[in-house]
Amino acid sequence: MKYYIIAGEASGDLHGSNLMKALLKEDPKADIRFWGGDLMQTVGGSIVTHYKERSFMGFAEVIMNLKTILGFIKSCKKDIESFKPDVIVFIDNSGFNLRIAKWAKEEGYKTHYYISPQVWASRASRVKKIKRYVDAMYTILPFEKEFYDKHGYEVNFVGHPLIDAVSYRELVDEMAFRDSYKLSNKPIIALLPGSRKQEIKKMLDVMLSVVDDFTDYQFVIAGAPSQDFSFYQSIIQSRDIAFVDNKTYDLLSISFAALVTSGTATLETALFKVPQVVCYKASNISYQIAKRIVTLKFISLVNLIMDREVVTELIQGDLNTKRLKKELEAILNPEKREQLFLDYYELEKKLGGKGASENTAKLIYKAIS
Repeated sequence: MKYYIIAGEASGDLHGSNLMKALLKEDPKADIRFWGGDLMQTVGGSIVTHYKERSFMGFAEVIMNLKTILGFIKSCKKDIESFKPDVIVFIDNSGFNLRIAKWAKEEGYKTHYYISPQVWASRASRVKKIKRYVDAMYTILPFEKEFYDKHGYEVNFVGHPLIDAVSYRELVDEMAFRDSYKLSNKPIIALLPGSRKQEIKKMLDVMLSVVDDFTDYQFVIAGAPSQDFSFYQSIIQSRDIAFVDNKTYDLLSISFAALVTSGTATLETALFKVPQVVCYKASNISYQIAKRIVTLKFISLVNLIMDREVVTELIQGDLNTKRLKKELEAILNPEKREQLFLDYYELEKKLGGKGASENTAKLIYKAIS
């Protein structure tokens, strides 16, 4: 069978690579062509475009780069027509993927979606488009199935792929890791400022502003695979801060606490049982637009899944040196840490068992065979 997979960002690349491995187990002769990243390339198949070339954040940034995005959409359609896949599998990245899904469905292609767009967070009217243009939806968050049921659309809850990604990773030799990156023996506070340039610029400078107040800890920046060290260096400047490139899971596995930009990383940090403070700051235009259309009480996946505040969220104006210092001090407190650990274990139970990629691959293959 011929599979065309479209993923965006580092998380899409991770989940896309695991889905590809699972598809190849179900269908050893699978011919896979994809939009993704390095991890998907490692599995095999043929890459069309790397996600680094089309990483735009926020409403304002998308508008500024609209011509480029429309060019990608046009070339994607042409490439699909040339490849003639048996199924197109979309992974998250709704702004791009739903446009392709509409066209693909009208052209008669089978359309499957792995990792639902966050229609439960804003613009719920997009459910109508999904019902029209997506043949099968595979959701990874427990509350999504109930949400879609209310809109008369049957979906498959397959479990969360991060459970597998975290569970099956190789164990890290902490001493060797510290030696490799010239880290001290102090407890580590990981800084996860995001993956896109716009968010890294906004978040990292504030995160670094508290470093001098916690001299008993080693602060380490988790570099995203989509960015070069030279970009981080322009923000770090002369500060003596450790940097680890594309080793976020290894870093989290030995971290004592973390400052994390809102997104998938908040859930990853929780699964590694690392106490965290969630940070988020967008451009003023993007924030004002989002505030008017987002209907959620929380922004972090941890709090959304638990439906209560488990981790502190510092959003926009609240993300400042004074507040960040206070909240970081809180998660270094033994009593607060104990409660977080208990909440994290409850969170993991809610996410279901292992095998999200395998469950999805089986359902896709069965549907097109």
